[in-house]
Amino acid sequence: MRPSARANDEMRTITMEPHFSKHAEGSCFVKFGDTHVLCTASLEDRPPPWMRDTGKGWVTAEYGMLPRSTHSRMGREAARGKQSGRTQEIQRLIGRSLRAVTDLEAMGERQIRIDCDVIQADGGTRTAAISGAYVALHICFQKLIEEEKIETMPLTDQLAAISCGIYEGTPVLDLDYDEDSAAETDANFVLTKTKGIVEIQATAEEEPFSEEEFLRLLRLAKIGCDDIYAAQKKATETKEA
Repeated sequence: MRPSARANDEMRTITMEPHFSKHAEGSCFVKFGDTHVLCTASLEDRPPPWMRDTGKGWVTAEYGMLPRSTHSRMGREAARGKQSGRTQEIQRLIGRSLRAVTDLEAMGERQIRIDCDVIQADGGTRTAAISGAYVALHICFQKLIEEEKIETMPLTDQLAAISCGIYEGTPVLDLDYDEDSAAETDANFVLTKTKGIVEIQATAEEEPFSEEEFLRLLRLAKIGCDDIYAAQKKATETKEA
């Protein structure tokens, strides 16, 4: 029995609230159970200096956790003067995942910065951030189309991410903190709707996992991503109030 009493292939409740931020060109407040992440897309009408005159744009991401997003207060990284290795690794993952489904030429010479701020953490913050960031980016691109600044949607595929793991010997979908902290194997999958694999992060915390166990985790990830795709589609079709 899982701590949450969910079935092994059952997701936490997913909600995605688009247009959450008044000022951002695109935004989505995403909840995977008790993991809550605010994703915003900020548009800049010029690319980074190293991409000028290339005819291409750029999508990048930043990630952070609020001091009381966890059980005890963590210090702000800005106060420490540097980001942790974990923060840098996650925001790079978010950025390259989004770029994997973005036609950089179609977006023109401009940059979109995605900010993913964890309001509350209960496992799977990076995967929730990627899934919500896709919605924020989609809304931002849609705004550019409506303003006739670009002609076509630069997104080439739908993107979602989910965590899976082996908990008490059983592969399970969408780990919360209680499972994640005790899992024998922990894996994050970034997948596309057309069955493409963008990235897989899988680690054995105790004994090595088998190929069959890995394939079972992948199958679970596909089930979970189907639920996320549906939530994303609903969010991106919702008009701003």
